[in-house]
Amino acid sequence: MAPPQPPSLNFFSVLSESKRILNAHSRHFLALSVIFLLPLSFSLIVSPTLFHLLSPSPSSHIHILLRTTTTTPLHHHHHNQPSPFNLTTLLYSLPFSLFLLFISLFALSSITHSVFHGFFGRPVKLPSAIKSILPSFLPLLITTLFSQLIFLSITTLFPFLSFLLFHSIYHFAPSFSPLSPPYSLAILSLLFIPILILLLHLRVSWTLSSVISVVESTYGLEPLRRSSNLMKGMKGVGFSSLLFFGFMEGVLVWSSTVLAMTDSDSSSGDGGTNYTLFKDLAFVVQIVMTSTLLMLLLLYHAATNTVLYMYCKAVHGELALEIAEEFAREYVSLPFDDGKVPHLVSVVRV
Repeated sequence: MAPPQPPSLNFFSVLSESKRILNAHSRHFLALSVIFLLPLSFSLIVSPTLFHLLSPSPSSHIHILLRTTTTTPLHHHHHNQPSPFNLTTLLYSLPFSLFLLFISLFALSSITHSVFHGFFGRPVKLPSAIKSILPSFLPLLITTLFSQLIFLSITTLFPFLSFLLFHSIYHFAPSFSPLSPPYSLAILSLLFIPILILLLHLRVSWTLSSVISVVESTYGLEPLRRSSNLMKGMKGVGFSSLLFFGFMEGVLVWSSTVLAMTDSDSSSGDGGTNYTLFKDLAFVVQIVMTSTLLMLLLLYHAATNTVLYMYCKAVHGELALEIAEEFAREYVSLPFDDGKVPHLVSVVRV
């Protein structure tokens, strides 16, 4: 009788392993989530409301203009009219962006460190996770900046190439009108789709870059290169992870933006004190629920990337020796590569 074949490795198997590690150390990861991820998720959910309150709305411009026309001469309007450029919004967004960057890197380094040690069955403690932030912060920051600069450079190619293409068409075919809607849309699609595919390919290939920066203490282009090598043969799992978490996190942030706009539009109406209290309570409840859901998604996203890193190492034959050295005196089942499908059996300590 032939031995049973291991299940195929897919996104759900990686997610299941991540869930097992998180459940095994639930209080530890709950503490990390409350310390780092909850402020991050709450800031992302509340930021659309704060930016909407700080930025001048068109309706406020109209009311101020109507009021000033009856009280001041015409040549004084430009002094009283609010500027569309709000300095307060800029001064708020700069430190807010730095706060989001720093706390997200703190969360990534501590959660990655904990999941990595939890995968090997080592003790996972909060002080060691907090201490891991300091040596991991700079490599993680440099790697993040490198990847974002590359993404930004590729993105800026789109308007530059669009300008060159339209200019060339006008130069070689003056009678052709490329700016008409059907032609302009087709021309822009020819440029946008390849750039989008390239960005998506790089994003999937660099899925493990943050994990490598924390675990292997490398930075810059090296984690990006190593992540691309480890993701060979695993890009389908990486794409599924990016699609799932990206869609869910995007929906939550987008819903907070819609909520901020809806709340601002409905605030001008007078529905009575009871209606206002009920609306404010519903707004607070929705903020709390959305922040909590986003916190859990961010936690599972970081944990899944770390587990995916371990599975990719197993696929490339790098993990078996590490586990054999780690648990040389204990009963373990190692990651194997049966042809194309690796499988893992949980470590049993005695």
